[in-house]
Amino acid sequence: MKKVLNNSNLRNIAIIAHVDHGKTSLVDSMFKFSGLFRENQEVQERLMDSMDLERERGITIAAKNCSIMWKGCKINIIDTPGHADFGGEVERALFMADGAILLVDASEGPLPQTRFVLHKAFSLGLKVIVVINKIDRKDARVEEVLDEIYELFFDLDANEQQIEFSTLYAIGKQGIVKKSMSDPDSDLTLLFETIIEDIPGPSYIENEPFQMLVSDLGYSDYLGRLAIGKVFNGSIKGNENLVCINEELNTTPLKVTKIQSYKGVELSEIKSAEPGDIILISGIEDVKIGDTIATAENPKPLKRIHVDEPTVSMKFTINTSPLSGREGKIVQSKKIKERLIKETLKNIAIKIEESEEKDSFIVKGRGEFQLAILIESMRREGFEFAVGRPKVIIKKINGKNFEPIEHLYIDCEESFSGIVTEKLLIRKGQLITMNNKGTGRVRMEFYVPSRGLIGFRDEFLSDTKGTGILNTYFKGYDEYRGDFPVRFTGSLVSDRSGKSVAYGLFHLEARGRLFINPGVEVYEGMVIGEYNKLGDLIVNPCKEKKLTNMRASGKDENIILKPVQPFTIEQALHFIADDELVEITPKTIRIRKAVLSSSERQNSSSKKRSS
Repeated sequence: MKKVLNNSNLRNIAIIAHVDHGKTSLVDSMFKFSGLFRENQEVQERLMDSMDLERERGITIAAKNCSIMWKGCKINIIDTPGHADFGGEVERALFMADGAILLVDASEGPLPQTRFVLHKAFSLGLKVIVVINKIDRKDARVEEVLDEIYELFFDLDANEQQIEFSTLYAIGKQGIVKKSMSDPDSDLTLLFETIIEDIPGPSYIENEPFQMLVSDLGYSDYLGRLAIGKVFNGSIKGNENLVCINEELNTTPLKVTKIQSYKGVELSEIKSAEPGDIILISGIEDVKIGDTIATAENPKPLKRIHVDEPTVSMKFTINTSPLSGREGKIVQSKKIKERLIKETLKNIAIKIEESEEKDSFIVKGRGEFQLAILIESMRREGFEFAVGRPKVIIKKINGKNFEPIEHLYIDCEESFSGIVTEKLLIRKGQLITMNNKGTGRVRMEFYVPSRGLIGFRDEFLSDTKGTGILNTYFKGYDEYRGDFPVRFTGSLVSDRSGKSVAYGLFHLEARGRLFINPGVEVYEGMVIGEYNKLGDLIVNPCKEKKLTNMRASGKDENIILKPVQPFTIEQALHFIADDELVEITPKTIRIRKAVLSSSERQNSSSKKRSS
């Protein structure tokens, strides 16, 4: 029987936490303390958030790798997203880890995404170190948070080894870590020593042939497709003959042209790799996440990466508006399809299917926010297209419809709890617990259908005057809870093409909220505002004042319109009805009817009523 050994020269550790609990700031401090940078070297904050969207939004979207050397031991760090919609990134990244640092805010405590990532870590048998971060907050409640963490561990059926976790207290941004709250402030030495002592080195089977599980993909202009993953067994050298084993267990020959490993956040070429290391291999084009790279003489597949199924779908289609092709460089359906397929290769939580409609595709993901990030990325790349309203994916089980249900956590001021509860009950939500500790704020938990939360986040922020906190966690599927109203307002729809005029818009302000300013090009079927009643109102935003000898045209200059707040992609997706689309271009976000002609819309609605 072959021995199972551990590589004591390596540690592979994932940093997992809820959004904004300080993962990326802690990694920054670890970089600086480990001596990765010179003393006088200028280093930007949130170094691991390398994408423009991550820096703008202040969140981690994609899991990323880096490494630090500590007393002769290489520590590979995997920075994971904290938002539930990017759970697929967390799942694939954890396959490269042998342990995890669970970072929890000293005030907020463990939140929904904490539960999700911790459950995934436990299912893979990872050892966990708990770091209670931001202990310098005025509202920190360290002891209560530690009790909540223990409750969470028991609730998730952690084994005996996992429950006996080390607890550290930190101010990650300042690089302070200590063993207990009464200890004096110290540096990150304690954190690194705890990682070396508590997290085992990666295990491997003695004398087994080379096996590597592809957990991520990259691309280089010079080297082509890059396969990124952890070496589970054996070792590798440059120019070796290997094979890639796909999902159908078919093998594709490949010759390694270059092996790279992480040194800090940069990549450096290495001559060979040992068991447990996280490496990048170039020399193969047809590779997918979950494939195994093994020796040609003894190809053995590893267990594939499987992630939770998508819960939300959205239609992507070409832009057919009269303004199509004016702002985007890439408008063809073939190019849109290629870009979507490319996304599925890197993001295993996203699926794409052909639609029954011509030049349309159904894209499935974990949530509307994940799909909104994809849309934003595509528009920045020069794509122009249109998308439909997000829809939840309904399952048929024993002839009955089942829908995804979210475990919703609400933290808001006591005075807003009534309106929040009322709106969630309309959306078929069920109140589970309500906790009022007399601080002026209330914590509530609901089970709500996922479709009930589409568009609710914007309303929630308005209802709580921006002070409410909302978090969700995918609970599972439950029997369909029945229909409920999605919107209580209609749309103001333009009846013609032209340019909007201040006079025409001024007389529409009483009808609802406008989305456009004067001088904006409009077309028939374009939604130019929100009607304050149910149903749609056909309007003329191009209407000009008729000139007579009694009035001068200069009088129009006195018209003052209410300021218009431009739509974000998420707001537009939340607003649209089922018969509307969001028109996406690199410069503009517009809302339009799926059928632009007013007469065609009336005919189709008449046919529906008669049938």
